[in-house]
Amino acid sequence: MNKKTTVLLALFISCLVHAQWKPQGDKIKTKWAEQVDPNKTLPEYPRPIMERSQWKNLNGLWNYAIQEFGKKAPSKYDGQILVPFAVESSLSGVMKDVGAKNELWYETHFALESNWNGKNILLHFGAVDWKTEVFINDIKVGSHTGGYTPFSFDITPFIQKGKNQKLVVKVWDPSNDGPQPRGKQVKNPEGIWYTPVTGIWQTVWIEPVNAKNITALKTTPNIDQNTIRIKADVAGAEAGDLVEITVFDGDAAIAKEKAVIGESNDIVLNNLKLWSPESPFLYQTKIRLISNNKVVDEVKSYFAMRKIASKRDENGIVRMQLNNKDYFQFGPLDQGWWPDGLYTAPTDEALKYDIIKTKELGFNMIRKHVKVEPERWYTHCDQLGILVWQDMPSGDEQPLWQNRKYFEGTELQRSAKSEEIYRKEWREIMDHLYSYPSIVVWVPFNEAWGQFKTVEITEWTKNHDPSRLTNSSSGGNHFQTGDILDLHNYPGPEMYLYDARRVTVLGEYGGIGLPLEGHLWRANDNWGYIKFKNESEVTAEYIKYAQILKNYVKTGFSAAVYTQTTDVEGEVNGFMTYDRKVDKMDFKAINKINREVIDALKH
Repeated sequence: MNKKTTVLLALFISCLVHAQWKPQGDKIKTKWAEQVDPNKTLPEYPRPIMERSQWKNLNGLWNYAIQEFGKKAPSKYDGQILVPFAVESSLSGVMKDVGAKNELWYETHFALESNWNGKNILLHFGAVDWKTEVFINDIKVGSHTGGYTPFSFDITPFIQKGKNQKLVVKVWDPSNDGPQPRGKQVKNPEGIWYTPVTGIWQTVWIEPVNAKNITALKTTPNIDQNTIRIKADVAGAEAGDLVEITVFDGDAAIAKEKAVIGESNDIVLNNLKLWSPESPFLYQTKIRLISNNKVVDEVKSYFAMRKIASKRDENGIVRMQLNNKDYFQFGPLDQGWWPDGLYTAPTDEALKYDIIKTKELGFNMIRKHVKVEPERWYTHCDQLGILVWQDMPSGDEQPLWQNRKYFEGTELQRSAKSEEIYRKEWREIMDHLYSYPSIVVWVPFNEAWGQFKTVEITEWTKNHDPSRLTNSSSGGNHFQTGDILDLHNYPGPEMYLYDARRVTVLGEYGGIGLPLEGHLWRANDNWGYIKFKNESEVTAEYIKYAQILKNYVKTGFSAAVYTQTTDVEGEVNGFMTYDRKVDKMDFKAINKINREVIDALKH
């Protein structure tokens, strides 16, 4: 076959695949939906904080079937689904509900690269919601529960030589019929609750490694001692094996240390470059696993030197500090939802876009609301310079949105199973995201949604990661625990409580609504705390609230969160429409007043 014939054949196959797949439904979509290519779906490396040179992306069109719960693998599939978009999403090409009474099955085939002979093969899932079972060549190789963290299996023993490998995945997700963390997903979306997300929603990929390989990295900066502590977890290690870490400032190697397996590398850095939203400097690293004087694994990574803390100022107010200086944190409540991909941004450019727009608005922080993002999102935050408050996705019993109670003083009595699920998933989320420097606050609960054993959970969170602040319950039932008292007030800012011993923040306010025809998820029942008719009215109201907030900064607030980045489904209170096609406020005017709010702490 000559080169021209090969090209024509590839084009034909590409057109055939496109013909088999198309976005479903008549809902609004982002401009990036048109760029989604079934042959090259989210092609970027999915784990930039621990990058290897060899890997293979398994995203694309897979077979799928929705079956009654408890049945064996389907003999015939319903059609094709575009992985990694949830089955309820438009971009999946399916857009069907699943529910607790059914299971979602996937099937695909993949080949290994010829130069991977002799390597162990790891199969990675970025995230699958919620309970997953995985089969390779009709052998069950593993299972996982949890909708927000990655998991992987060494599938080497089950690979069949010289063949395409068969991969089958079974998923069950009870949505709000179960106690598991699910964030804003409900079977019947309304108000502030959104469409369910079932199944694979982040990249699926494989990579070849040696039997001895690095499995995880944990980096802890200490700017007061000019040190970075890096600990590598290693599979298959033996006595005498070493981890070598080289630190780079740009292309220049500035430090190199070796340590035996199981010990951390504590590296002293001279002429420290601190990370902040104003100057997001990242040190690059190369981590090598050495056995018998040979390099058996190598990964690239990065870290930042920054410190988050709290300290009482000269007026007796406990302030948030960044790098030992009082620093007002200000940003939007960010849901991370997409009209076309639901939990999954259509492209990496889209994933990055909301962060860029947040910076354009003059903010220095994002509160990631009851959702965990793909790892690339956190790397974009690290690179662009934005602080992140990371919520635990809420679950179990959550109140009707019209009946949210902040000060009832009661806690949910969870079942032992529900508590076990919560603790497992929250620990996995914190461990998974530990090394991303942009994350500065953990938020275990939001507004009493599933809130239980508040003091115990907060202290456990704080002990698990003492390097960050813990915001016990954002707007929830308040207990004297954790680092922060977090108030919610809609629509305008108000300081109706103050804590002289902890940081006091306004964890949510605003919600100024502006429905724009042609950019609405649904024609009717669109919702905002208050509604206006045009950009100038909404901008004026925002500025009015910001002026009030400025005064509260001086008297006690150390951070604030405005609701919200974009419209989402029935909510029309975003800076942008849900399809990201219209900025609904005057961004230059918003930037100016936002900088004034942040700078109010300096005067």
